[in-house]
Amino acid sequence: MIRNSRFKYNGIGRAFKQMFLQMLYWLLLFAGFRAFFLIYYFGLVKFEKPGIAHVLYSFIAGLHLDFATTAYFLMIPFVLILFALLLGQRFLRGALTAYTFLITFLYILISAGEIGIYKEWQTKLNYKAIAYLSRPSEVFNSATTADLISLILVVAIGVTLFTWLYRRYFLLKGDWKRHWWYALIWLVVWPPVLVITARGGLQQIPINQSESFYSKHNILNVAAVNNAFNLYISLFENKEFLDKNPFEVMPTDAAKRIIDPVFKPSCDSTTQILTTNRPNIVILIMESWSADLIASLGGRPGITPEFNALEKEGLLFKNCYASGSRSEQGMACIFSGFPAHPYTSITVQPDKYKKLPTVTSILDKTGYATSFMFGGQLIYGNIKSYIMYNGFDRITELADFKNRFPEGKLGIHDQYTLSALQENLDKEKQPFFASLFTLSTHSPYDQPMAEKLKWDVNEREYINSAYYTDWCLGEFFRKAKTKSWYKNTLFIIVADHSHNSYKNWDPKSFNYHHIPMLWLGEAIAPEWRGKTYDDICSQTDIAGTLLPQLGLEAKNFHWSRNMFNSCSTPLAYHCTEQVVGWKKTQGEYIWDFTQKKPFSTDATPPLSDSLKDESRAFLQLLFQEYINY
Repeated sequence: MIRNSRFKYNGIGRAFKQMFLQMLYWLLLFAGFRAFFLIYYFGLVKFEKPGIAHVLYSFIAGLHLDFATTAYFLMIPFVLILFALLLGQRFLRGALTAYTFLITFLYILISAGEIGIYKEWQTKLNYKAIAYLSRPSEVFNSATTADLISLILVVAIGVTLFTWLYRRYFLLKGDWKRHWWYALIWLVVWPPVLVITARGGLQQIPINQSESFYSKHNILNVAAVNNAFNLYISLFENKEFLDKNPFEVMPTDAAKRIIDPVFKPSCDSTTQILTTNRPNIVILIMESWSADLIASLGGRPGITPEFNALEKEGLLFKNCYASGSRSEQGMACIFSGFPAHPYTSITVQPDKYKKLPTVTSILDKTGYATSFMFGGQLIYGNIKSYIMYNGFDRITELADFKNRFPEGKLGIHDQYTLSALQENLDKEKQPFFASLFTLSTHSPYDQPMAEKLKWDVNEREYINSAYYTDWCLGEFFRKAKTKSWYKNTLFIIVADHSHNSYKNWDPKSFNYHHIPMLWLGEAIAPEWRGKTYDDICSQTDIAGTLLPQLGLEAKNFHWSRNMFNSCSTPLAYHCTEQVVGWKKTQGEYIWDFTQKKPFSTDATPPLSDSLKDESRAFLQLLFQEYINY
């Protein structure tokens, strides 16, 4: 028995031990350079006064991404050990050492580079570093001799130290037995372990940087996010345009001459529609709401009767359009006035979205209490990290409800989150800026209400989920009207994006992107209640419109128009992976940039030519701004 146990340990058992030692080594490396980063920037950390426990939590917050990165790093050792179990291990120690040395060198190089650039960029190392590699002279000319020497020393000492540690404590010595049976066990156990760990678990949404964001202090979030993981995501999201803006069709100056008159009105004649410049503000972001749900916007009657009733108390924007088709794009549109663009979303990249202005941060500086609530997981689309960057005082998502309410497949349904929002507002210091993102109108549509609408066309489940959320809205407002804070509150109901409806619009069309937006509450002047705003507009215009109503500057939201400035050009635009849509009072033009021809237009020359030039100039400038961030 003793001999047999030893035999097993020297075979499959020893292989498992080596794999676990590899895992521990990578975790130690990640923790070591996280500590080095915090020590190097101790002065900045100390200046922000986060508290020692809060600083140390960066090691805990970073573990999830560290494990995911480790799983990727273990792919090659998995293959090497598999061959060793089949063919013998004569080559294994040398191969593992060489591989570990190479990855250690690259990781330390990334980490040292990040330490070097953080003071200047205030961000992690990203895809731009690859672009700089093609121009090494610029790098060397911009760095001091001391910087270069420090970088070389950190890399040299780090690689030497960790390679020694690996060979001394993490690389098994001696021989082990080989057998095809051991290889079979290896193949059964490790692939699912590595795949599940690499994606961060069995949840629907794979892991992203949001998992490590935990602090209002950006430097601690930077420390927590794994360097290698972040660089990989940055490269993946930007691989198509490392060197050139794919939408560049004219000189930059020419594009600006075309677009500036559209977004820079010649005067400011803002009409005030609020009774106060210090109202409470509640933004209800409706998941996947299409204008086709609303009877007054062209939809079938009976789907959203509560919304229809609320229209009589507020200002309905009849021609509002979503800029993108995903939730994370909608968040950037609403809070930063930054339009959606093809290929990727700015919210998935912390190094980019941190350059954006946010409504929340401005209101926070003026004394507003701020909060954000969602019944699901904010990790989707990296929304959590973007929302945290916004500077909300309190963020509540699925885990924070601590099983208070029944859950569906995606999270807590709208009736419960709206009720929780109301409870929070009862306790909130005024004025407050609160936002809630609904959930129940997202598939799989398992809302706790029996189907009420016997729908004879497609999208039956979606339509009934909208009916349920609409009922939840009605309940929320019936209770809200009894609260003391209601009399001084502006509510903004707006969709994050649209959804395929029973009308089956083409996703490239403006009809598909038509969404509801309603401003209501007693903070709106009586003469504006029950009215409609008929000009063309976009969800991106919220920031540029709301802030001037509060007497605050909105010039940094340069893609966001002030809808109540009569000198502003009525405009809407949307972007998909194939087209950019451009809609003005005079007509619309949708340019298919994949086929290099118009998808549709309702204008004739010369107007169509003008709309075409504007749409292409806009996309060129917007995407260049994204690249430059």
